[in-house]
Order: sequence, then structure tokens, then C-alpha cells
Amino acid sequence: MGMVLSAMPIGDYDKRLVILTKERGKITVFAKGARKPNSAFLACSQSFSFGEFLLYEGRSSYNMVSVNITNYFEDLRKDLEATCYGLYFCELADYFTHENDDGTQMLKLLYQSMRALIQASIERQLLRYIYVLKMLVLNGEAPQVFQCVRCGNEEENHYFNSEAGGLVCKNCSKSTTSNIRVNDSTIYTMQYINTSTIEKLYTFTVSKEVMVELRQCVESYSRSYIDRKMKSLELIEKLFK
Repeated sequence: MGMVLSAMPIGDYDKRLVILTKERGKITVFAKGARKPNSAFLACSQSFSFGEFLLYEGRSSYNMVSVNITNYFEDLRKDLEATCYGLYFCELADYFTHENDDGTQMLKLLYQSMRALIQASIERQLLRYIYVLKMLVLNGEAPQVFQCVRCGNEEENHYFNSEAGGLVCKNCSKSTTSNIRVNDSTIYTMQYINTSTIEKLYTFTVSKEVMVELRQCVESYSRSYIDRKMKSLELIEKLFK
């Protein structure tokens, strides 16, 4: 079971797919003849395709034998902004996942995030920050948002410092630079994202003030823990800033 993260043409008729799977993590799959007009792999060998893939395991890659797609996310493809965000989510999943890892939680997060993009019940900018922060949580790189990362104080933690690794209290903030002032609602939002199940992740909205602070925290923290500039993110910032 998995979702196609990206597809690249190979030769005259084939495609090279990167698929995030539940059982094997991120894998490379070759779909022979996928670019032929009558190929059974034509529709399934594109980004966002989710379903069950029957594969033959070779020495260094997999070959597609058959496929049963249960969701093409066609509505997402009809919306340019949603498509760009979907590509960004896939690109970030590609960055964080590896072969032979258990991909269950990462795949579930990606799938639920794609569904949230279609439903558009909350702002896509908020979807982006939730997704990025939860990816970091699943990857074991979550910021400390429950107590001061320096002294362990659980009160007066009204500053976020990416270099320190999370919240810092009023006293410890005096010895750190680049602090971001955050209110209680923003702290609670990050705590909820950290601890919530994926199924309940996209069930809230935030005020404009919280959105601004959440953006500052997530973007600052991402720069410290993600060492690649995503091409799809550059496109989003250019077209939908």
C-alpha cells in the first residue's frame, strides 16, 4: 500500500516512480511501458495516486507488476494551489522517508493531508504548518513545547527559539538570541499538533495572531532542521504569497 510521490520519464516508454509505502518506506519502482497510450500503468504512474501496488523486487529497485488505485485525488489536480501544496507535501515526505523503514505513520499523515487539501475546511497555509510540524514530530525532531528547553520551567515560557530547540522561559530568554514572542494560544496549538492523532490533526482553525506566530516558529525551526529548499515551496511562495 502506498502513494506515488513523484514520477520521472525513463527511456521512450517507461517511468521511474518514487512511492511511499506502508510496508517498505520510500522505494523506487520502474513502471515499464507506463507512457504508452494503452498501458495499464498510464493513469497510476503519476503523483498523488494511492492504492495497492504488486511489485517484483530486484537487486536495487522494484518493477511494477499490477496496481489497484483507490484514490487518484482528481479534485486536488483541478485546483492549481491545491496541486502545488500537494506536490510540496510529497516532496517533504520524500525528504523525510527512507527505504526499509516502517512508513505507516508518514503515509497516513500524507494521505490525511491530501484529503484536507481537497476539503479546504481550514486555510492551506495552516495545513502547511501543521503538516511540517507533524512531519518533524514523526521524524523524532519535534521542538520542546511543554517546558523551557534550557531549565525545565513549565511556566512563563513565552519565547520560542529554534536554535535552542523549542520554548524558553523569560529568564532563559535573556541569554538567547533570535527569540520569537509567542502567546499561550500559539503554544497550545503547537502542543496539540505534537500530541494529536493524525486523524484529529486537521480539525481546528486559529486566529490571525496565532497564524503569524505559528508561521514564524515553524519556518524558523524548519530552517534549522531541513537542509534543503523545496522547489514546490518556492513555487507556492511565488504564486500564492
